[in-house]
Amino acid sequence: MTLQVSGASIVRGGVRTLNQVSLSVARGERVALVGHNGAGKTTLMKAVLGLWPLDEGEVSIMGEPPGSKAAQERTAYLPENVSFHPALTGREVLQMLASIRKDSASVERLLERVGIADAASRRIGTYSKGMRQRLGLAQALLAQPRLAVLDEPTSGLDPVSRNDFYKLVDELAGNGTAILISSHALTELEAKTDRIAILRNGHLVVNDTLTALRQQAGLPIKVRITANSMLTDAIAESLGGRRINGQSLELVCAPETKVKTLSRITELGSIIEDVDVIPPCLDELYQYYSAEDQQ
Repeated sequence: MTLQVSGASIVRGGVRTLNQVSLSVARGERVALVGHNGAGKTTLMKAVLGLWPLDEGEVSIMGEPPGSKAAQERTAYLPENVSFHPALTGREVLQMLASIRKDSASVERLLERVGIADAASRRIGTYSKGMRQRLGLAQALLAQPRLAVLDEPTSGLDPVSRNDFYKLVDELAGNGTAILISSHALTELEAKTDRIAILRNGHLVVNDTLTALRQQAGLPIKVRITANSMLTDAIAESLGGRRINGQSLELVCAPETKVKTLSRITELGSIIEDVDVIPPCLDELYQYYSAEDQQ
């Protein structure tokens, strides 16, 4: 296991900011860490990086303690607001960091890979936030890390930059790097991670795949029907549901009645032009599992 967290607890000012958290990330796995502000996400990430000592439990990276030279050499970190000296160029920063990681041969390739090769000779003080994040990702890619810890890495990025960023993350995972990523942008995490871990008040409340979380929650499913606009009202009378635009009707059903609902729709025949089944999204699941009355 690349990252193993076992029974991790941290107490600050008499408050348990982490409470018996156990979490693992395997080689090539992408695990999303989500929760409200103050839930313990950054605390856990700092513990993984060896920046905050545990009061209980243990963390290991490839069998090594966090903060050790061996763990540091295998771990890359990208924070929400990456900072480099504004007077240096992007190339100078990456060359300096590459010499430390003994990967100087990768500098030009990585600058090209993250899309800032044309700006590599400019001073970082002239970079936009998106460009600084791309440079931060380039340094995270040095020496092909075994573990990448990404704390709100797409905050402030435009949609194109976010898409490019996740392509690089997917490439990292495809090459065997374990990914631990924290983000409030749940919609983008939904299709970009293999497992979801939700923290609430320092407790890990769920840790599973999106499919498993949907099955466990049992939240309603939406079925969206498209039909001739002249017939939508008649279909609504037959099936129920609400009209959401000129041609579409949305039904809500329990997971156990989904097949029956689809069968009723099929019986309507050719007047139905299209049907979409929409399972609960990660935003809805997060609201469900992060509620105080969920154990």
